[in-house]
Amino acid sequence: MAEGGKEEKKKRKQGGLRTMPFILGRFWTITVGSISFLFGMIGLTIAAVLPGLRPPPCSPPYKPTCKQASPQQLLVLYMSLLFTSIGSGGIRPCVMAFGADQFDLHRPRHAAGRKWNFFNLYFFSMALALLLALTVVVYVQENVGWGWGFGIPAIAMFFSVVAFVIGYPLYIRLKPGGSPLIRLTQVLVAAFRKRKVVKPGDPSLLYENNELDAGISTTGRLLHTNQLVFFDRAAIMMEGDMLISSGQPRLWRVSTVHRVEELKSIIRMIPIWAVGILLVAANSHNHTFAIQQARSMDRHLTARFQIPPASMNVFSALSMLLGLAFYDRVFVPVARRVTKRPSGITYLQRMGIGLAIAIFATVAAALVEIKRKAVASDHGLLDKQKVTVPISVFWLMPQFAIHGLAEAFMSVGHMEFLYDQAPESMRSTAAALYWLAVSIGNYMGTLLVTLVHNFTEKKGDWLQNNINRGKLNDYYWLMSGLQVLNLIYYIVCAKFYTFKPLEAAKAENPSKVVVEEVSVRETEFATVVTRDAKDAGN
Repeated sequence: MAEGGKEEKKKRKQGGLRTMPFILGRFWTITVGSISFLFGMIGLTIAAVLPGLRPPPCSPPYKPTCKQASPQQLLVLYMSLLFTSIGSGGIRPCVMAFGADQFDLHRPRHAAGRKWNFFNLYFFSMALALLLALTVVVYVQENVGWGWGFGIPAIAMFFSVVAFVIGYPLYIRLKPGGSPLIRLTQVLVAAFRKRKVVKPGDPSLLYENNELDAGISTTGRLLHTNQLVFFDRAAIMMEGDMLISSGQPRLWRVSTVHRVEELKSIIRMIPIWAVGILLVAANSHNHTFAIQQARSMDRHLTARFQIPPASMNVFSALSMLLGLAFYDRVFVPVARRVTKRPSGITYLQRMGIGLAIAIFATVAAALVEIKRKAVASDHGLLDKQKVTVPISVFWLMPQFAIHGLAEAFMSVGHMEFLYDQAPESMRSTAAALYWLAVSIGNYMGTLLVTLVHNFTEKKGDWLQNNINRGKLNDYYWLMSGLQVLNLIYYIVCAKFYTFKPLEAAKAENPSKVVVEEVSVRETEFATVVTRDAKDAGN
């Protein structure tokens, strides 16, 4: 469980300067973040290599007589971790959005037909990196040394930074449009100031300024929607809302329709975004209790080699890799023939499939735990938690594999949804929301464990230290029930979700305008209607 706890703490610490993309732009934010991460890896490598930067070896570890790390040694360690955390905060929110930006932004159909493939590739590369980390890097750390264990990732990171920077002339680089958080706050303040003002019945009377919004609407202008109408008050023009000297609007008093719709889009996304939180919480046991189960089981792969408990997550990564390949090469072509959509199915449908599959992962975990405890009981090992239960650790493989397959559907669809439905200027924020859901989910997983402890300790703690006497299977059943509720909640949210309406000028024919509108009752998730600009103005 200690190894799983370290993994969760690492995920929670990953953060960073989320406002950097709006000041430096995505390219430079990724570059600065990558360099910061590289410095952190170099620091960890040096600390592992130089004897003066780490305590001397001690066997067994945690022995009272072992020499503790000095303040200087801890400083090097913590500074290295700080640099890697800041680097992750700059890389993770931006690299996905920056990659998707490389598609033809003025051809929505062209971009939509390719972006789903990019998101698959993005998560495929992440799963491949995780697989290499859990196998090659772990093997090097255990059998060669921690110096090389940290050094190999540091070398790989160096070459990746160089390769990324060399490609600078080839990238599509969007200019930063300022902090969207300030714009959202301005809309909230303006709407609150005018909360008693009567909203006009005709939306065309609301304030619009295409020149002002040019930097934050290069791919299209958000159209007015009849939802969350309270915020429309922010776009009501009144006396004193314009600067007399420059003729520019006072943005803390009045906002454009586009900026108001940015806020509405983010609010509409929140219910579906929150679905990912409970999914992560329900499956956080893969880094804790499942590792404890693996430690109690027969882990021999050969007579001399035992699988490390934490390496069971290899099966999740491998399953995700195979699942993404199957989805891209088999599932999509078949679905495309039925739905006539380039991506086969929509990202909302993909998320729903992933949520449904995830339920089977915790069900499998509960059934395997029942089997493991039955074997322990048959051999009189219920009170001998340090004795290996004669049941193969590969019984745990199905729950890890099913979890990886669920991730291939849910995680990719979740990220694609956030990117597509976020306002253009907030796509890095949307990617950050994905990782925020992961972080909150891990905290919620800890909270659920605490609650289970508190409510079950008087009647036989489900999650006691001796898992042979605990009721871990009941905990898995509880997680399965929560995921069923989560799926029902998601279906309701998806059914009534309204997609953002977008109007964009086509680059190859400026006289045309592409309008994407979605009704909550339409079975299709997007309808593209082309009309002449002249007709649009009439």
